[in-house]
Amino acid sequence: MGFRGDGSTGVRAPRLAGGAGRRPWRVGVAALVVASVLVTAGCSGDKAETPSWQGGAQSDGSTASESPSPQPTLSTVAVTFPAADATDVVAATEIKYDSEDAANTSVEVKDADGAEVKGTLDKDKKVFTPAKTLGWGKTYTVTVNGTPSGDKGGSTTSSFTVMKKPSKLVRVTSFLGDGQTVGVAMPMIVRFGRSVPEKYRAEVQRRMPVTASPVQEGIWHWISPTEVHYRPKTYWKANTKIFYKVQLAGVPMGDGWYGRSDLTVDLKVGRSFVMTVSNKTKKMTVKRDGKVIKTIPVSLGKKSTPSSSGTMVIIEKKEHTVFDTTDELPEGEGYRTKIDYAQRVTWSGQFIHSAPWSEGVQGRSNVSHGCINVSMAMGKWLFSRTMLGDPVTVSGTEEKLKRYNGWTDWDMSWAEYKKGSAI
Repeated sequence: MGFRGDGSTGVRAPRLAGGAGRRPWRVGVAALVVASVLVTAGCSGDKAETPSWQGGAQSDGSTASESPSPQPTLSTVAVTFPAADATDVVAATEIKYDSEDAANTSVEVKDADGAEVKGTLDKDKKVFTPAKTLGWGKTYTVTVNGTPSGDKGGSTTSSFTVMKKPSKLVRVTSFLGDGQTVGVAMPMIVRFGRSVPEKYRAEVQRRMPVTASPVQEGIWHWISPTEVHYRPKTYWKANTKIFYKVQLAGVPMGDGWYGRSDLTVDLKVGRSFVMTVSNKTKKMTVKRDGKVIKTIPVSLGKKSTPSSSGTMVIIEKKEHTVFDTTDELPEGEGYRTKIDYAQRVTWSGQFIHSAPWSEGVQGRSNVSHGCINVSMAMGKWLFSRTMLGDPVTVSGTEEKLKRYNGWTDWDMSWAEYKKGSAI
């Protein structure tokens, strides 16, 4: 009858009975409403009275009750994965649902003891992701509740049971640990106890989020089936804080193998310390936070054993060590020599190190077996200031750095590096 929810009148002129899709009885009701208005107005004199349908006095003195407001109902919801009463569900499962009003739908997951499972809810994708891997062999209940926003009602509950703990579990380790401070070229390095088949790498990679403060663009790059690295587009900004998760417990990794555990790493990047070496000038230029602080004479590899040209990273430091090549070089060419202030930059055995025997030619000619020779004083000076992850770029030598001979992440363009991502 044209009533409004705020109690005001909603009188409308009657429509023609012949209108398309109209029912004849609606015209009669409208006519009756108009008639009532006319009668009330004619009996009111100069004083307007409230129409009876607004709560005004009836002819018998009683008050008319307002029409009840329509009751809101809940939007239709459903758990779409895991299926109801499913068993052998992967422990690292996500919970998916459907809803007519996903933005205002809640999801609650509880274990068999009634304890709530913490997690994150992506309302755009309609996915609930548990914060931790679910328990092996445990049963969980999912409750999805809609909110007042649709013309259908809905709330649903569904249960599922996680698979039993498998016997084939893959060990996952991080090269870096909590609290470490590293150089601006340090890649994040994660290793697996067995090869990860290509078709599983994308899912593994998605479960390894990296957070940097300040924010910097970066990506994971598969060095091999058992090792994956992460680096930003350009060197890490000095003093960056880095946090990464490896959430692989219970994640399928091929051939019936599953991730053994989760891990997290919280570390930071130190100051910027960048070294560049020119074969043309036979000098190393050292910059700290963008400013040149030292120029050091060097001797690189001779032509028969050249140093590699490319961008390398300090991967190991030994204040005192012994270089023994007697098993690697032809008889009579090998040597065993004590070395001070050694800093490894390739797996094949190239180091930055002090070489008192070549100080007379450093800055003028190359006599090493591929290493970057500096004086005893400069070797000590560098060693006391560098850290793992500091970069050194060598240019102008007879040999190019081989891919993955050390942490060669920065010897690739950003476009090349992204090709190593599984996503």
